Amino acid sequence: MSQDWDIGKKSKKGIVAKKEYAVLIGIITMHQNEGMVTEYLDELQFLALTAGAETKKRFTQKLDAPDQRTFVGKGKLQEIAEYIQTHKEITMAIFDDDLSGKQVSNIEEILKVKILDRSMLILDIFAERAQTAQAKTQVDLAQMQYMLPRLRGMWSHLERQRGGIGMRGPGEKEIETDRRIVRDKIALLKEHLKKIDKQNATQRKGRGKMIRVSLVGYTNVGKSTIMNVLSKSDVFAEDKLFATLDTTVRKVVFGSMPFLLSDTVGFIRKLPHHLVESFKSTLDEVRESDVIIHVVDMAHPQYEDQINTVNKTLTDLGAIDKPTLFIFNKVDLYKERYFDDLLDTATREELLIELKSRLTNTYEHDIVFVSALKKENIQELRAVMQKKIEVQYNIRYPYQTKSW
Repeated sequence: MSQDWDIGKKSKKGIVAKKEYAVLIGIITMHQNEGMVTEYLDELQFLALTAGAETKKRFTQKLDAPDQRTFVGKGKLQEIAEYIQTHKEITMAIFDDDLSGKQVSNIEEILKVKILDRSMLILDIFAERAQTAQAKTQVDLAQMQYMLPRLRGMWSHLERQRGGIGMRGPGEKEIETDRRIVRDKIALLKEHLKKIDKQNATQRKGRGKMIRVSLVGYTNVGKSTIMNVLSKSDVFAEDKLFATLDTTVRKVVFGSMPFLLSDTVGFIRKLPHHLVESFKSTLDEVRESDVIIHVVDMAHPQYEDQINTVNKTLTDLGAIDKPTLFIFNKVDLYKERYFDDLLDTATREELLIELKSRLTNTYEHDIVFVSALKKENIQELRAVMQKKIEVQYNIRYPYQTKSW
């Protein structure tokens, strides 16, 4: 049973046109313990749900290293196959780590369902959600670069895009022709992206007089909701991963002080390398901003790991040293999950003050607790942001008369 891939076809995007059911597979190694794998599979399940697939069961196995042929051991793969055979509604198996083309082919032969890994699933979600020409081109490029080294194992034939007669040399293998087609498309996509980047750079130059503020954070922490609250706009916000792909920029005025506020794509652990590379031009908005607003879902049990993931990406972008404000969002959910119902209001406030002090010492930046959904502490947030933006205006225009 071969994996079907249609290169260049735009009529259908995404892996699912209707409800599908999946099993998830992860491995416990010396580099990721059982607790970490459970968390990764929680996130993988949310990714699958975002793509339109419901998870029926999870499988894990302790291994020193992934099996080179089948990722998990033969016994575990047989156990998964037997489960799938008795649950006919299951149409795919999703692995939490990247698979080689050969592994996909071997696993598919045994499980007889569609095989995906985390990167393939993320790329598919991006393909489904890309709206602008830039985002679509970036996703196409990432998909091509991801597939190129996996051609031999993942599919047996690529759709011919450059005609048939005279296209391949004498005795040239089909797989080599396929590779050349993909390489040519990668080159075309890169050229297309360069043109879009030039247009975007010109747009950013036109905004140079105003201070620029960027919202960054892990995916699904509430950046777009905060954007809507602060700018009184209607940016798309949804309780799913990667609801926002394209950078949205709004002009905001606090009092008489204007600035530009940007909402960017969310980050995630194990984000495909090619996707990060392709989206670096989108993230130029972050690199060129004056102030970073790092949004955190404080109700998430692993929010510290999420902060580290975002900080690593900011370091890669060269933006880690910019003036930063931490917004710890979903404080209402935090209190609901972690505060005993018997605690009085004064004790709750005292615990929040203590937590805020600890976080301020840990991250060495200003911190505000808010609930964007319920509009809690928004006035405090606006006041802290205004001070940070004023500092940047004073640095940039030290001799001008201030009107803010």
